[in-house]
Amino acid sequence: MDAIALKHNDDIIDLQTAEALGISGEAIVLDNSDDALEVLRHSTAHLMAQAINSLYTNAKFFVGPVVKDGFYYDFKVDEEIGEADLKNIEKEMLRLAKKKYDIERYEISMEEAKHKFGNDELKLDVLKRIPETKVSVYKQGDFEDLCRGPHLPSVRHIRHFKLTKIAGAYRGGDSKNEMLTRIYGVAFADKETLKAYLDRMAEAEKRDHRKIGNEMKLFTFREEVGAGFPIWLPAGGRLRSRLEGLLFKAHRKRGYEPVRGPEMLRSDLWKTSGHYQNYGENMYFTNIDEIEFGVKPMNCVGHIKAYEHDLHSYRDLPLKYFEYGVVHRHEMTGALHGLFRVREFTQDDAHIFCTAEQIEEQIIEIVDFIDKIMKTFGFEYQMMISTKPEKAVGDDAIWETATNALKTAMDRNSLTYGIDEGGGAFYGPKIDIKITDAIGREWQCGTVQLDFNLPERFELEYTGEGNAKVQPVMIHRAILGSFERFIGILTEHYAGEFPMFVAPTQVAIIPIAETHNAYAKELSDKLMDIGADSEIFDKNESLNKRVRTAEKGRVPMIIVIGDDEVANKKVAVRDRRERTQYDLSEAEFIALIQKKINEVHF
Repeated sequence: MDAIALKHNDDIIDLQTAEALGISGEAIVLDNSDDALEVLRHSTAHLMAQAINSLYTNAKFFVGPVVKDGFYYDFKVDEEIGEADLKNIEKEMLRLAKKKYDIERYEISMEEAKHKFGNDELKLDVLKRIPETKVSVYKQGDFEDLCRGPHLPSVRHIRHFKLTKIAGAYRGGDSKNEMLTRIYGVAFADKETLKAYLDRMAEAEKRDHRKIGNEMKLFTFREEVGAGFPIWLPAGGRLRSRLEGLLFKAHRKRGYEPVRGPEMLRSDLWKTSGHYQNYGENMYFTNIDEIEFGVKPMNCVGHIKAYEHDLHSYRDLPLKYFEYGVVHRHEMTGALHGLFRVREFTQDDAHIFCTAEQIEEQIIEIVDFIDKIMKTFGFEYQMMISTKPEKAVGDDAIWETATNALKTAMDRNSLTYGIDEGGGAFYGPKIDIKITDAIGREWQCGTVQLDFNLPERFELEYTGEGNAKVQPVMIHRAILGSFERFIGILTEHYAGEFPMFVAPTQVAIIPIAETHNAYAKELSDKLMDIGADSEIFDKNESLNKRVRTAEKGRVPMIIVIGDDEVANKKVAVRDRRERTQYDLSEAEFIALIQKKINEVHF
């Protein structure tokens, strides 16, 4: 904890040492490093709880952990609390911080803790989850709570924070339990960093893909359909099909063959793969003719069955299958979030069956593919190698071989990567792709997984040199991750201003009067012939209103057609991406659109 230091007798000591010695310190130095923010935010969560305890009746608190970018506390009080109350809670937090309460830590036995909090069912629930025989309690003023710590030595160091959101949360994340109130907040070491974060969040709110998706009529969610199941509207369907078309060509150029597996497979296959035992809680099951089937959460087993259909020689490898595979996963209702977290989604999935000697070549080809796509959309990205998780299949030797193969491929080609210990899939280590969008947010996107386990479990083989039977290596690979999530990211990255080659509507055609409708339809047909989508805005509204409607729909190009345009076979163009206006002949315009929609190849 060097990032948070206390000055004591002219020596700088770390916070843990200070706590152990009971030293509050004469000065504290805070910065925005990860370690410093974790302690600051943990302490700010307790200050928020103290403020709630001061303002509301019969307050009881469950847990208040630090999370990415901030903290939250789950609690309940007798009164109703809404968004409008967050300001009052912030004011009370500032008032309490000015009182400069020391934050004191003491330990008690588990039995003492149960007696102390005997009238608080939330605290008793927390105690059930603690395996230790002793627990630590942190006290500031008249407020105290169970906590491992560490915390700041005093509330006076907490100044730059903001409460951001209020929500409901089931106690312990279990929908069978009561609903608690959850308040989220952020805290930083200085005012400038807090302001920069809040500005970024305000920009993110403007770019929210759910809001833009509704405005552009890309997709919808209907309660009667079920939570987490998106419905793609025509504009979203066009955007998605353009992305799919570009990727289809790119896969075929790289030697991938299209396949398609069934939506359900017998549970025996999921038991062989290990999904049943290691991923079953995230799957949906049904019975047909008294036989249990699992709805696929992944496409790998279907691709394994495609591989098994033929005999293979080493000369056939690598064998590359790809599929836009629809999968279903059981997500908690509270975790669902627009297109980012859904229960049904489509992966740009592929599986490569290769020899051990071909691993490096295939990994580098995939990384090159990823690089091409990310740079096309203007994303910066980083790669992480994720190692064996606690819940995994296969012995340590296989995992070590697979992990070293990934590292070797990256190292030999001077590719930079980090390590995510324990973050691998249950059947193999992987490379995770984390992209950074236009406003600096990171997103987990594609993944490349190296798997020696499933080929062994399904007894896959090919004929090697000398007619020996050899087990292939399997590489699982999705570059976008899923079309749903990636389109959600793209929507926020571009704020709905999609580049021409994937825009759901490339051209808005606005005839000034009814007499110009025929030429508008003629132009629309010619655009369709070259693969461009257009929309004719011919409602009985003013010209200005129709232009504003097209602009609100974020259509890249708007053309206005009047008498002159009809008579001379030309168009008046408003290019919204380049912010220019100009006239072109019909032939020039069609050629320009054709060039723009075909200028990108992955």
